[in-house]
Amino acid sequence: MIVAISFIILSGSVIAAVPVAIFLFETIAAMSVGKRALEPAPNQTTRDRVGVLIPAHDEEDTLPAMILKIRPQLRDGDRLLVVADNCSDGTAVLAEGLGAEVVVRTDPANRGKGFALDCGIRHFAGDPPEIVVVIDADCALSDLAIDRLAETCRATNRPVQALYLMLSGPGATQATRFREFACRVKNWIRPRGLSLVGLPCQLMGTGMAFPWELIAGANLATGALVEDLKLGLELAAEGHPPVFCPAAVVTSEFPATDEGSRSQRLRWEQGHLGLIAAEIPGFLANAIRRRNVNLLVLALDAAVPPLSLLSMTVVFFLLLGAGAWRMGMGSTAFVISLIAIIGLTVATISCWLKVGRDLLPPMSAFSIAGAILTKIPFYCRILIQRNRSGWVRTDRRKS
Repeated sequence: MIVAISFIILSGSVIAAVPVAIFLFETIAAMSVGKRALEPAPNQTTRDRVGVLIPAHDEEDTLPAMILKIRPQLRDGDRLLVVADNCSDGTAVLAEGLGAEVVVRTDPANRGKGFALDCGIRHFAGDPPEIVVVIDADCALSDLAIDRLAETCRATNRPVQALYLMLSGPGATQATRFREFACRVKNWIRPRGLSLVGLPCQLMGTGMAFPWELIAGANLATGALVEDLKLGLELAAEGHPPVFCPAAVVTSEFPATDEGSRSQRLRWEQGHLGLIAAEIPGFLANAIRRRNVNLLVLALDAAVPPLSLLSMTVVFFLLLGAGAWRMGMGSTAFVISLIAIIGLTVATISCWLKVGRDLLPPMSAFSIAGAILTKIPFYCRILIQRNRSGWVRTDRRKS
Protein backbone atom coordinates (compact mmCIF):
# COMPACT_ATOMS: atom_id res chain seq x y z
CA MET A 1 0.00 0.00 0.00
CA ILE A 2 2.78 2.41 0.96
CA VAL A 3 4.66 1.60 -2.22
CA ALA A 4 1.54 2.31 -4.30
CA ILE A 5 0.94 5.66 -2.57
CA SER A 6 4.59 6.63 -3.00
CA PHE A 7 4.42 5.74 -6.71
CA ILE A 8 1.26 7.82 -7.21
CA ILE A 9 2.77 10.86 -5.50
CA LEU A 10 6.01 10.52 -7.48
CA SER A 11 4.13 10.12 -10.77
CA GLY A 12 1.98 13.15 -10.01
CA SER A 13 5.06 15.22 -9.18
CA VAL A 14 6.69 14.30 -12.47
CA ILE A 15 3.53 14.99 -14.48
CA ALA A 16 3.11 18.39 -12.79
CA ALA A 17 6.77 19.25 -13.44
CA VAL A 18 6.57 18.64 -17.20
CA PRO A 19 4.43 21.69 -18.07
CA VAL A 20 6.64 23.80 -15.80
CA ALA A 21 9.68 22.69 -17.80
CA ILE A 22 7.90 23.60 -21.05
CA PHE A 23 6.91 27.01 -19.70
CA LEU A 24 10.44 27.67 -18.46
CA PHE A 25 11.96 26.67 -21.81
CA GLU A 26 9.61 28.99 -23.72
CA THR A 27 10.33 31.85 -21.33
CA ILE A 28 14.10 31.48 -21.58
CA ALA A 29 13.85 31.34 -25.38
CA ALA A 30 11.68 34.48 -25.41
CA MET A 31 14.32 36.40 -23.49
CA SER A 32 16.86 35.83 -26.28
CA VAL A 33 18.32 38.97 -27.76
CA GLY A 34 19.62 39.61 -31.24
CA LYS A 35 17.04 37.30 -32.82
CA ARG A 36 13.80 38.06 -34.60
CA ALA A 37 10.90 35.92 -35.67
CA LEU A 38 10.03 35.73 -39.35
CA GLU A 39 8.37 39.06 -40.13
CA PRO A 40 8.43 39.92 -43.83
CA ALA A 41 7.97 43.61 -44.51
CA PRO A 42 4.59 44.40 -46.06
CA ASN A 43 4.69 44.82 -49.83
CA GLN A 44 3.47 48.35 -50.47
CA THR A 45 2.50 47.64 -54.10
CA THR A 46 1.05 44.15 -54.45
CA ARG A 47 0.10 41.19 -52.32
CA ASP A 48 -2.13 38.14 -52.61
CA ARG A 49 -5.89 38.63 -52.69
CA VAL A 50 -7.32 38.46 -49.18
CA GLY A 51 -10.73 37.48 -47.86
CA VAL A 52 -11.40 38.81 -44.35
CA LEU A 53 -13.89 36.62 -42.51
CA ILE A 54 -15.68 37.96 -39.42
CA PRO A 55 -17.87 35.46 -37.53
CA ALA A 56 -20.42 37.45 -35.52
CA HIS A 57 -23.11 36.55 -33.01
CA ASP A 58 -25.16 39.53 -31.78
CA GLU A 59 -22.32 42.00 -32.31
CA GLU A 60 -24.16 45.14 -33.44
CA ASP A 61 -22.42 47.22 -30.75
CA THR A 62 -18.84 46.23 -31.63
CA LEU A 63 -18.94 45.35 -35.32
CA PRO A 64 -19.08 48.87 -36.87
CA ALA A 65 -15.78 49.93 -35.29
CA MET A 66 -14.18 46.69 -36.45
CA ILE A 67 -15.31 47.12 -40.07
CA LEU A 68 -14.25 50.77 -40.17
CA LYS A 69 -10.78 49.73 -39.00
CA ILE A 70 -10.47 46.93 -41.55
CA ARG A 71 -11.71 48.70 -44.66
CA PRO A 72 -8.72 51.07 -45.11
CA GLN A 73 -6.44 48.01 -45.07
CA LEU A 74 -8.23 46.27 -47.95
CA ARG A 75 -7.00 46.47 -51.53
CA ASP A 76 -8.69 46.03 -54.90
CA GLY A 77 -10.04 42.50 -55.17
CA ASP A 78 -10.12 41.84 -51.43
CA ARG A 79 -13.37 40.65 -49.85
CA LEU A 80 -14.88 41.41 -46.46
CA LEU A 81 -17.44 38.89 -45.24
CA VAL A 82 -19.52 38.92 -42.07
CA VAL A 83 -21.29 35.71 -41.06
CA ALA A 84 -24.22 36.77 -38.86
CA ASP A 85 -24.66 33.52 -36.97
CA ASN A 86 -27.96 32.94 -35.14
CA CYS A 87 -28.25 36.66 -34.41
CA SER A 88 -31.22 38.30 -32.71
CA ASP A 89 -30.05 41.89 -33.24
CA GLY A 90 -29.12 44.13 -36.17
CA THR A 91 -25.67 42.66 -36.86
CA ALA A 92 -26.48 41.71 -40.48
CA VAL A 93 -28.14 45.02 -41.39
CA LEU A 94 -25.29 47.06 -39.88
CA ALA A 95 -22.60 45.02 -41.65
CA GLU A 96 -24.34 45.30 -45.00
CA GLY A 97 -24.78 49.05 -44.53
CA LEU A 98 -21.03 49.38 -43.99
CA GLY A 99 -20.26 47.66 -47.28
CA ALA A 100 -19.47 44.13 -46.13
CA GLU A 101 -20.73 40.98 -47.74
CA VAL A 102 -23.15 39.33 -45.33
CA VAL A 103 -24.30 35.76 -44.88
CA VAL A 104 -27.14 35.21 -42.40
CA ARG A 105 -26.89 31.79 -40.81
CA THR A 106 -29.78 30.41 -38.74
CA ASP A 107 -29.31 26.96 -37.27
CA PRO A 108 -30.05 26.79 -33.53
CA ALA A 109 -29.14 23.10 -33.43
CA ASN A 110 -25.58 23.76 -34.63
CA ARG A 111 -24.33 26.82 -32.85
CA GLY A 112 -20.74 27.88 -32.47
CA LYS A 113 -17.95 29.84 -34.04
CA GLY A 114 -16.69 26.80 -35.92
CA PHE A 115 -19.99 26.47 -37.79
CA ALA A 116 -19.87 30.17 -38.67
CA LEU A 117 -16.33 29.83 -40.03
CA ASP A 118 -17.34 26.83 -42.10
CA CYS A 119 -20.28 28.80 -43.52
CA GLY A 120 -17.99 31.69 -44.44
CA ILE A 121 -15.47 29.44 -46.18
CA ARG A 122 -18.22 27.80 -48.23
CA HIS A 123 -19.44 31.26 -49.24
CA PHE A 124 -15.93 32.25 -50.33
CA ALA A 125 -15.58 29.06 -52.40
CA GLY A 126 -17.39 30.51 -55.41
CA ASP A 127 -14.65 33.12 -55.86
CA PRO A 128 -11.92 32.15 -53.41
CA PRO A 129 -9.19 34.53 -52.25
CA GLU A 130 -5.60 33.32 -52.01
CA ILE A 131 -5.56 34.04 -48.27
CA VAL A 132 -8.31 34.04 -45.63
CA VAL A 133 -7.89 36.23 -42.54
CA VAL A 134 -10.18 35.53 -39.56
CA ILE A 135 -10.87 38.33 -37.09
CA ASP A 136 -13.45 38.38 -34.29
CA ALA A 137 -16.09 41.08 -34.37
CA ASP A 138 -15.12 42.57 -30.99
CA CYS A 139 -11.45 43.13 -31.86
CA ALA A 140 -9.29 46.01 -33.07
CA LEU A 141 -6.25 45.55 -35.27
CA SER A 142 -3.03 47.48 -35.81
CA ASP A 143 -2.17 49.40 -38.96
CA LEU A 144 -0.91 47.17 -41.79
CA ALA A 145 -2.01 44.06 -39.87
CA ILE A 146 -3.79 42.56 -42.89
CA ASP A 147 -0.73 43.15 -45.10
CA ARG A 148 1.67 41.66 -42.56
CA LEU A 149 -0.46 38.56 -42.07
CA ALA A 150 -0.89 38.11 -45.83
CA GLU A 151 2.83 38.54 -46.57
CA THR A 152 3.87 36.09 -43.85
CA CYS A 153 1.25 33.61 -45.04
CA ARG A 154 2.50 33.86 -48.62
CA ALA A 155 6.19 33.61 -47.60
CA THR A 156 5.67 30.46 -45.52
CA ASN A 157 2.58 28.87 -47.11
CA ARG A 158 1.50 28.08 -43.56
CA PRO A 159 -1.20 29.32 -41.18
CA VAL A 160 -0.20 32.55 -39.43
CA GLN A 161 -1.16 33.87 -36.00
CA ALA A 162 -1.01 37.56 -35.11
CA LEU A 163 -0.08 38.79 -31.66
CA TYR A 164 -3.44 38.73 -29.84
CA LEU A 165 -3.67 40.72 -26.63
CA MET A 166 -6.58 41.35 -24.29
CA LEU A 167 -6.62 44.71 -22.53
CA SER A 168 -7.96 45.47 -19.06
CA GLY A 169 -8.58 49.18 -19.59
CA PRO A 170 -8.43 52.06 -17.12
CA GLY A 171 -9.79 51.49 -13.62
CA ALA A 172 -9.48 47.71 -13.92
CA THR A 173 -9.29 45.62 -10.76
CA GLN A 174 -6.06 43.92 -9.83
CA ALA A 175 -7.64 40.56 -10.70
CA THR A 176 -8.31 41.78 -14.24
CA ARG A 177 -4.78 43.17 -14.55
CA PHE A 178 -3.46 39.78 -13.50
CA ARG A 179 -5.58 38.21 -16.24
CA GLU A 180 -4.06 40.65 -18.73
CA PHE A 181 -0.59 39.65 -17.54
CA ALA A 182 -1.48 35.96 -17.91
CA CYS A 183 -2.73 36.71 -21.44
CA ARG A 184 0.56 38.41 -22.31
CA VAL A 185 2.45 35.38 -21.05
CA LYS A 186 0.30 32.90 -22.98
CA ASN A 187 -0.19 34.84 -26.22
CA TRP A 188 3.04 36.83 -26.41
CA ILE A 189 5.96 35.46 -24.37
CA ARG A 190 5.40 31.77 -24.98
CA PRO A 191 4.77 31.92 -28.78
CA ARG A 192 7.62 34.41 -29.12
CA GLY A 193 9.96 31.97 -27.40
CA LEU A 194 8.91 29.13 -29.68
CA SER A 195 9.18 31.33 -32.76
CA LEU A 196 12.69 32.52 -31.92
CA VAL A 197 13.96 28.94 -31.93
CA GLY A 198 12.17 28.12 -35.18
CA LEU A 199 9.15 26.34 -33.71
CA PRO A 200 5.43 26.90 -34.41
CA CYS A 201 2.78 28.55 -32.24
CA GLN A 202 -0.85 27.87 -31.36
CA LEU A 203 -3.79 29.44 -33.17
CA MET A 204 -5.65 31.86 -30.88
CA GLY A 205 -9.03 32.29 -32.55
CA THR A 206 -8.63 35.78 -33.98
CA GLY A 207 -5.93 37.41 -36.09
CA MET A 208 -5.40 34.17 -38.01
CA ALA A 209 -4.44 33.90 -41.70
CA PHE A 210 -4.60 30.79 -43.86
CA PRO A 211 -3.66 29.86 -47.41
CA TRP A 212 -6.93 29.13 -49.19
CA GLU A 213 -6.09 25.51 -49.98
CA LEU A 214 -5.47 24.77 -46.28
CA ILE A 215 -8.52 26.43 -44.76
CA ALA A 216 -10.84 25.18 -47.52
CA GLY A 217 -10.07 21.59 -46.54
CA ALA A 218 -10.03 22.08 -42.76
CA ASN A 219 -12.58 20.55 -40.40
CA LEU A 220 -14.28 23.71 -39.11
CA ALA A 221 -17.93 22.78 -38.51
CA THR A 222 -17.68 21.84 -34.85
CA GLY A 223 -19.09 23.25 -31.63
CA ALA A 224 -15.79 22.91 -29.76
CA LEU A 225 -15.09 25.59 -27.15
CA VAL A 226 -11.44 25.87 -28.25
CA GLU A 227 -11.86 25.22 -31.97
CA ASP A 228 -8.85 27.43 -32.73
CA LEU A 229 -6.46 25.44 -30.55
CA LYS A 230 -7.65 22.15 -32.00
CA LEU A 231 -7.48 23.47 -35.57
CA GLY A 232 -3.83 24.48 -35.12
CA LEU A 233 -2.97 21.01 -33.83
CA GLU A 234 -4.82 19.33 -36.69
CA LEU A 235 -3.05 21.47 -39.28
CA ALA A 236 0.31 20.72 -37.65
CA ALA A 237 -0.52 17.01 -37.83
CA GLU A 238 -0.99 17.46 -41.59
CA GLY A 239 2.38 19.18 -41.94
CA HIS A 240 1.20 22.81 -41.76
CA PRO A 241 2.14 24.18 -38.30
CA PRO A 242 1.16 27.82 -37.63
CA VAL A 243 3.70 30.68 -37.70
CA PHE A 244 3.78 33.55 -35.19
CA CYS A 245 3.63 37.10 -36.61
CA PRO A 246 3.96 39.63 -33.75
CA ALA A 247 4.22 42.50 -36.25
CA ALA A 248 0.44 42.19 -36.72
CA VAL A 249 -1.39 43.01 -33.50
CA VAL A 250 -5.03 42.28 -32.68
CA THR A 251 -6.58 43.45 -29.42
CA SER A 252 -9.84 43.15 -27.53
CA GLU A 253 -11.01 44.17 -24.07
CA PHE A 254 -11.86 42.07 -21.07
CA PRO A 255 -15.56 42.13 -20.15
CA ALA A 256 -16.52 44.97 -17.85
CA THR A 257 -19.14 43.02 -15.88
CA ASP A 258 -18.49 40.27 -13.35
CA GLU A 259 -20.86 37.94 -15.19
CA GLY A 260 -19.13 38.52 -18.52
CA SER A 261 -15.72 37.92 -16.95
CA ARG A 262 -16.87 34.78 -15.17
CA SER A 263 -18.51 33.22 -18.23
CA GLN A 264 -15.50 34.03 -20.41
CA ARG A 265 -13.04 32.42 -17.96
CA LEU A 266 -15.28 29.39 -17.55
CA ARG A 267 -15.62 28.90 -21.30
CA TRP A 268 -11.91 29.31 -22.07
CA GLU A 269 -10.51 27.25 -19.23
CA GLN A 270 -13.16 24.55 -19.42
CA GLY A 271 -12.48 24.19 -23.13
CA HIS A 272 -8.70 24.15 -22.67
CA LEU A 273 -8.74 21.61 -19.84
CA GLY A 274 -11.22 19.47 -21.77
CA LEU A 275 -8.87 19.48 -24.76
CA ILE A 276 -5.92 18.50 -22.55
CA ALA A 277 -7.84 15.55 -21.16
CA ALA A 278 -9.53 14.35 -24.35
CA GLU A 279 -7.27 15.28 -27.26
CA ILE A 280 -3.68 15.93 -26.20
CA PRO A 281 -2.75 12.27 -25.49
CA GLY A 282 -3.82 11.38 -29.03
CA PHE A 283 -1.87 14.25 -30.59
CA LEU A 284 1.23 13.31 -28.56
CA ALA A 285 0.99 9.68 -29.65
CA ASN A 286 0.50 10.76 -33.26
CA ALA A 287 3.50 13.10 -33.09
CA ILE A 288 5.77 10.42 -31.63
CA ARG A 289 4.59 7.75 -34.06
CA ARG A 290 5.11 9.99 -37.11
CA ARG A 291 8.17 11.77 -35.70
CA ASN A 292 6.44 15.09 -36.21
CA VAL A 293 8.48 17.53 -34.12
CA ASN A 294 6.21 20.52 -34.76
CA LEU A 295 3.11 18.62 -33.66
CA LEU A 296 4.94 17.32 -30.59
CA VAL A 297 5.94 20.86 -29.61
CA LEU A 298 2.40 22.21 -30.05
CA ALA A 299 0.84 19.30 -28.16
CA LEU A 300 3.24 19.79 -25.24
CA ASP A 301 2.61 23.54 -25.31
CA ALA A 302 -1.16 22.99 -25.29
CA ALA A 303 -0.74 20.66 -22.30
CA VAL A 304 0.42 23.58 -20.13
CA PRO A 305 -2.62 24.56 -18.02
CA PRO A 306 -3.46 28.13 -16.95
CA LEU A 307 -0.84 29.67 -14.66
CA SER A 308 -3.08 29.68 -11.59
CA LEU A 309 -3.97 25.99 -11.96
CA LEU A 310 -0.36 25.06 -12.71
CA SER A 311 0.78 26.86 -9.56
CA MET A 312 -1.84 25.14 -7.42
CA THR A 313 -0.95 21.72 -8.84
CA VAL A 314 2.78 22.07 -8.23
CA VAL A 315 2.25 23.33 -4.66
CA PHE A 316 -0.19 20.47 -4.00
CA PHE A 317 2.37 17.84 -5.01
CA LEU A 318 5.09 19.68 -3.10
CA LEU A 319 3.04 19.30 0.06
CA LEU A 320 2.27 15.65 -0.72
CA GLY A 321 5.96 15.03 -1.41
CA ALA A 322 6.93 16.64 1.89
CA GLY A 323 4.41 14.47 3.70
CA ALA A 324 5.64 11.34 1.96
CA TRP A 325 9.22 12.19 2.90
CA ARG A 326 8.30 12.63 6.55
CA MET A 327 6.57 9.23 6.45
CA GLY A 328 9.73 7.56 5.17
CA MET A 329 8.65 7.14 1.52
CA GLY A 330 11.69 8.90 0.12
CA SER A 331 12.41 12.46 -0.86
CA THR A 332 12.36 12.15 -4.68
CA ALA A 333 8.82 13.47 -5.17
CA PHE A 334 9.51 16.41 -2.86
CA VAL A 335 12.75 17.31 -4.66
CA ILE A 336 11.08 17.15 -8.08
CA SER A 337 8.24 19.41 -6.91
CA LEU A 338 10.67 21.80 -5.24
CA ILE A 339 12.63 22.13 -8.49
CA ALA A 340 9.35 22.67 -10.32
CA ILE A 341 8.36 25.44 -7.90
CA ILE A 342 11.72 27.14 -8.41
CA GLY A 343 11.41 26.83 -12.20
CA LEU A 344 7.87 28.19 -12.17
CA THR A 345 8.95 31.12 -9.99
CA VAL A 346 11.91 31.94 -12.24
CA ALA A 347 9.75 31.79 -15.37
CA THR A 348 6.97 33.92 -13.88
CA ILE A 349 9.36 36.58 -12.56
CA SER A 350 11.14 36.69 -15.93
CA CYS A 351 7.80 37.21 -17.68
CA TRP A 352 6.86 39.93 -15.21
CA LEU A 353 10.16 41.73 -15.80
CA LYS A 354 9.58 41.52 -19.56
CA VAL A 355 5.87 42.35 -19.93
CA GLY A 356 4.26 42.78 -16.52
CA ARG A 357 5.81 45.70 -14.66
CA ASP A 358 3.35 48.22 -16.10
CA LEU A 359 0.43 46.08 -14.91
CA LEU A 360 1.45 44.61 -11.56
CA PRO A 361 3.58 46.32 -8.90
CA PRO A 362 6.11 44.11 -7.09
CA MET A 363 4.08 43.97 -3.88
CA SER A 364 1.09 42.54 -5.75
CA ALA A 365 2.71 39.09 -5.60
CA PHE A 366 1.18 38.51 -2.16
CA SER A 367 -2.34 39.38 -3.24
CA ILE A 368 -1.92 37.32 -6.42
CA ALA A 369 -1.13 34.28 -4.29
CA GLY A 370 -4.37 34.87 -2.43
CA ALA A 371 -6.27 35.32 -5.70
CA ILE A 372 -4.95 31.98 -6.94
CA LEU A 373 -6.33 30.27 -3.84
CA THR A 374 -9.76 31.80 -4.46
CA LYS A 375 -9.85 30.02 -7.83
CA ILE A 376 -10.05 26.59 -6.19
CA PRO A 377 -13.91 26.66 -6.23
CA PHE A 378 -13.75 27.82 -9.86
CA TYR A 379 -11.77 24.73 -10.90
CA CYS A 380 -13.99 22.49 -8.80
CA ARG A 381 -16.93 23.86 -10.75
CA ILE A 382 -15.21 23.01 -14.03
CA LEU A 383 -14.70 19.43 -12.82
CA ILE A 384 -18.36 18.89 -11.94
CA GLN A 385 -19.96 20.89 -14.74
CA ARG A 386 -20.58 19.29 -18.09
CA ASN A 387 -18.60 20.64 -21.01
CA ARG A 388 -20.76 23.06 -22.94
CA SER A 389 -20.63 23.39 -26.69
CA GLY A 390 -21.95 26.07 -28.97
CA TRP A 391 -21.51 29.80 -29.19
CA VAL A 392 -21.77 31.50 -25.80
CA ARG A 393 -21.34 35.21 -26.37
CA THR A 394 -19.35 37.12 -23.77
CA ASP A 395 -21.36 39.76 -21.93
CA ARG A 396 -19.64 43.06 -22.85
CA ARG A 397 -22.04 45.50 -21.29
CA LYS A 398 -20.44 48.34 -19.38
CA SER A 399 -20.43 47.88 -15.63
